[in-house]
Amino acid sequence: MMKKLFFIGLIGSFLPALAQAENLLEVYAQARAADPVLAAADATRGVQQELAVQARAKLLPQWSASASEYRLRPDDSHGNTLASNISQTVFDLGQLRSLDVANTLVRSQDSALRAAEQDLRARVASAYFGVLSAQASLTTAEANESAFAQQVEQAQSRFQSGLSASVDVEQARAYSELARNATVQSRQALLDAREALAEITGRTPGVLSPLVADLPALPPQPAEPQAWVERALAGNPALAAQGLQVEASGQAVAAARAAHLPTLSLGVDTTRQRGTGAFLPSDLRTNTQLGLTLNIPIFAGGATQSQVRQASLQRETQREQLESARRALMREVRGQYQAVLAGVAQMQSGRAAVEAADRAVQSTRAGQELGTRTMTDLLLGIQTQAQAQNAYEQARHHYVLATLLLQQAAGSLGDAELAAVNSLLKE
Repeated sequence: MMKKLFFIGLIGSFLPALAQAENLLEVYAQARAADPVLAAADATRGVQQELAVQARAKLLPQWSASASEYRLRPDDSHGNTLASNISQTVFDLGQLRSLDVANTLVRSQDSALRAAEQDLRARVASAYFGVLSAQASLTTAEANESAFAQQVEQAQSRFQSGLSASVDVEQARAYSELARNATVQSRQALLDAREALAEITGRTPGVLSPLVADLPALPPQPAEPQAWVERALAGNPALAAQGLQVEASGQAVAAARAAHLPTLSLGVDTTRQRGTGAFLPSDLRTNTQLGLTLNIPIFAGGATQSQVRQASLQRETQREQLESARRALMREVRGQYQAVLAGVAQMQSGRAAVEAADRAVQSTRAGQELGTRTMTDLLLGIQTQAQAQNAYEQARHHYVLATLLLQQAAGSLGDAELAAVNSLLKE
């Protein structure tokens, strides 16, 4: 009876709006268009690209112009001057190294954006299956509550007929009230899960397509966890972004050291002057100067050496952070690998537990009619049946999500991987 009620509740939850149900790819498309985290990552990359443009601009020709008007007393002489200055850096190793830093950080932000895209896919999947898990828990809780309510009615009928004691009625009521409390908690958990998904997409989610009933449970391929670790170390974009930051910090040290070196620039200064008065020429005069400027840093109060030390310390900080991220990633990959294996085992055992619980409830009901089993036996059997069904549903969702999270850790969670999971949803 419990199994029948569960499937009636499950079908009642999904069929009314199944034609309008949203699948994982549709929800992801909504999130990609509205997620502020991804938008911020894209904007951060844009900022770094502009910083690289600015670093490059310092090595390109610079042109400035000025104009002035003057008047002299008491002879009322007056005139004007137009000045133009064009300069071009010929050699400045510090600026060249700074440009290297900026370009490397652009590459780092490119990797960070790819990591943000994969993170969005993982967050959408987590929230999506979080809703499905909460919905499954609520469906099970409602079916469990209904089953216990029926037991209360049956216990009252048997008591009024003199076939059982009043303790059976009270015991059934206790289980029924506990089931009602679990339903309230499950309903609240579902509302919270839906809000978590709305936080990503920016809109209230509709009915979501559930997983197919016959879900394949396959172990990870490749089957060796070390292969996944090596794939992650080579392809995880977040780790790659931190590695490029370490590279940029090394270039920053070189840029700081280059502040000791001379710089050479080429300049063209043009001045055009016109004026009237006793001491000013009335004709137009144009003066042009072409020259090379050599600047040799001699002493800056110790600032240059301090900047070198600062850049070196920042490089060490980046190196240690990279090593920390590398170790954390290895742990994450191994953990998600084991989570997938655990999901396979939990799905197998969960399916067996559901089947066994269904048979146990049927046998207990028959035994109660014969007087060999008690009301307590039946109530416990119904409760076990509900727990087994809920555990099986949760294992299905956790297995699919662990598969995606393993792919994310390995740096291979793309649209194709999301589409593969989407194909496991009911149409």
